[in-house]
Amino acid sequence: MSSLLLWNLLTVAFLHTAVWLVSLLKRDVSIVDLFWAVGFAVITCRTALLVQWTPLSGLLVAMVLIWALRLSGYLTWRNWGEPEDHRYGKMREYWGRRFPLVSLFTVFLLQALLTWIVALPVQTSILQGGNLGVFATIGVLLWTIGLVFEAVGDWQLARFKADQANAGKVMDHGLWRYTRHPNYFGEFLVWWGIYVATLEAGFVWWTLIGPVLMSILLLKVSGVTLLEKSLQARKQGYDDYARRTSAFFPWLPKS
Repeated sequence: MSSLLLWNLLTVAFLHTAVWLVSLLKRDVSIVDLFWAVGFAVITCRTALLVQWTPLSGLLVAMVLIWALRLSGYLTWRNWGEPEDHRYGKMREYWGRRFPLVSLFTVFLLQALLTWIVALPVQTSILQGGNLGVFATIGVLLWTIGLVFEAVGDWQLARFKADQANAGKVMDHGLWRYTRHPNYFGEFLVWWGIYVATLEAGFVWWTLIGPVLMSILLLKVSGVTLLEKSLQARKQGYDDYARRTSAFFPWLPKS
């Protein structure tokens, strides 16, 4: 098991290094975001292809691939032709000539490591194999709700932004009326759903780091916390929206 996990880590690190080289040519680090989901797909498929196939393997591959295709496809469509994300622009300005090397370790290889860690439950469960039962049913239910939630949230926001009359305004309709980050909440459910499904192979306590790390990233690091600071600075009326609307878990808005 350990050797396969190690090779998965090296594989995803190689993938992100290749993407880093492309980013140097394009002078656009933002392309790393498009490959976040691709890394999970590569790790999952590589693991499944190197071990005996089981019903649980097929389910986990399907769950990860469907999620990855949707997210990568949406981000590619949304970001195509757009300038580099302002977060990376600030990093580029701060580090100057050292930025290319800094970005390799602090953006690309860091993302590769995080991908590998979050995917540990999937890798381990595919290696152990298993059939489908109650855990798979509950996991698929959570995953489905999460996938629909983030897809609908992304679609609603894209429609809102496409209307020039909404420029500079805060999206507070649809799912965004009940949570300020329906796409992140959906992502949260997707990965906890995948984790629950992996329990069909048995409980391995240290694989809990996968969904826990994803939850921390969404709530405290690159998700809600980072985006909230940016939106408060850029969007007029966002403070009032934040006062009325749940930050993450959907809830009725305050009056």
